Amino acid sequence: MNWFDIIIVIKNIIMFKIPRQIEYALIALKHMNATHPGQLTTAREICDIYKTPFDVTSRAMQRMSKAGLLKSEQGVSGGYQIIKDLNKVSFYQLMEIVSGAMKVVACLDHSGTCGCELAENCNIISPVIALSDKMTQLFMSTTVYELIEIGHLQQEDEVLQRQKLNVIKIKSNMTN
Repeated sequence: MNWFDIIIVIKNIIMFKIPRQIEYALIALKHMNATHPGQLTTAREICDIYKTPFDVTSRAMQRMSKAGLLKSEQGVSGGYQIIKDLNKVSFYQLMEIVSGAMKVVACLDHSGTCGCELAENCNIISPVIALSDKMTQLFMSTTVYELIEIGHLQQEDEVLQRQKLNVIKIKSNMTN
């Protein structure tokens, strides 16, 4: 194993990122959780308010509906609503619903086995497996509700400010 290979392995460990579709799913769930019970929310509404791409956001919402997190109502006044207790849905489950089998690091498959071409000479397989196990445990023990309620009041203020700015922009466009 040369230094370049080691850097690639380390980069794959350090550069863990939450996929965008998971971020958009959390944005949608946080928004819907703040609405009145029974109120429907459309993917377009989420995209317009939070400036997320429609295709990815709507696909995430469809997957959550298919998995039973959301209920989908078709038609002109249709939309989605949360039907499952988000305190009973782990972040790990959400990741699997929205983006498929979760891989914490690139060199491990979904069962935790190293499938990397460098495995024969790699000296960090054990730490990588331990890191993967710890992150998986963290994601399994963290509920979606915990994530979307962190900083709830601050986020509400930010959304209200954004909505006020949009109203001001619309009014100024009407007067021009």
